[in-house]
Amino acid sequence: MIQRSKDRILTTHTGSLPRPPELIEMIRKREAGETVDETAFQAAVKDAVALTVRKQMEAGIDLVSDGEEGKPGYATYIKDRTTGFEGESPLRIRIQAEARDFPEYTERRMATTATILKRPTCNGPIAWKDFAAVERDIANFKAAVDDQKPIGAFMTAASPGVVAFFLGNEYYPSHDAYLDALCAVMKDEYEAIAAAGFELQLDCPDLAMGRNSQFFDLDLTGFRKVVERHIEVVNEATKNIPPEQMRLHLCWGNYEGPHHVDVPMRDIVDIVLKSRPAVISFEGANPRHEHEWNVWQDVKLPDDKIVMPGVIDSTTNFIEHPELIAQRIEKYAQLVGRERVLAASDCGFGTNAASSTVDPKITWAKLQALAEGAAIASKRLW
Repeated sequence: MIQRSKDRILTTHTGSLPRPPELIEMIRKREAGETVDETAFQAAVKDAVALTVRKQMEAGIDLVSDGEEGKPGYATYIKDRTTGFEGESPLRIRIQAEARDFPEYTERRMATTATILKRPTCNGPIAWKDFAAVERDIANFKAAVDDQKPIGAFMTAASPGVVAFFLGNEYYPSHDAYLDALCAVMKDEYEAIAAAGFELQLDCPDLAMGRNSQFFDLDLTGFRKVVERHIEVVNEATKNIPPEQMRLHLCWGNYEGPHHVDVPMRDIVDIVLKSRPAVISFEGANPRHEHEWNVWQDVKLPDDKIVMPGVIDSTTNFIEHPELIAQRIEKYAQLVGRERVLAASDCGFGTNAASSTVDPKITWAKLQALAEGAAIASKRLW
């Protein structure tokens, strides 16, 4: 169940963490259709999960994850586990409004951003073909958690909306029908994670990121309707899981860029708060969204919700000063209550296996700074 702070601010992050180089190479080969020894791959994943849990503990992280070590990407992994994804992989998705306003930057970014991910379109009915992969993820994480015994443990899973964002639809008659099909399948993964005793994190970047890419042609009213629909699907898919065993993560895209046309948190927060998960995770450290702590001056956090703001950035190699981290934490604690704040990262540090912009050693240093900042804030708040 979700851990509320009782005598100090607890630390966590949003799930994905650096992978060992040899595992990245195996994932690259698998994505390219090259032959990889399956036994060796599974052994490497298991070892990587054990290592990342231990390193989180050493950094001072209280609520740990499996790092998404064996997944090629936090949203696209589903293509390998279900039927229906054998369509062509289109050009990479662009943030349309940014591309319009800053075309030179966009072209440079597209040319220099490495990608090994296949993003095939859906061209057939979606059904499980390798649910055992979910069970292996759970077993690997359980073994690591049993060995290290953290305060809490969570696993991430892609929301129907973010799968639809990255893996386009050419089979179902509408976006709504596609969401419903994804919901029917993904609920099995969600329930398996919860049944194993872990917290479930629903990754829902589509709730904010979709505004400037997939749904860039909609006005705010139209996009809010999309967000409402995506939240409805999340709620349906998780209806059998207690809210206090779930967290929901939204973001505006985990990349360094202009972000000048991001939808404001204030414009969607009322809909996001209708979601079933008890914890709401969002970016709060990067230069475009750090100011949005002030949303909670005017928006009342429901009694059954907890905020999980990012207080360290996940796209730059700056190591935030612990005092700055403490100050960020305190702003939220003063508005919603010290027991209702989890200190986290803005987003993941390994959201796909090839495009981490933060050096792995610096990632761990940033997480250690997060723990140090939370300790400073705790002394002042208690």
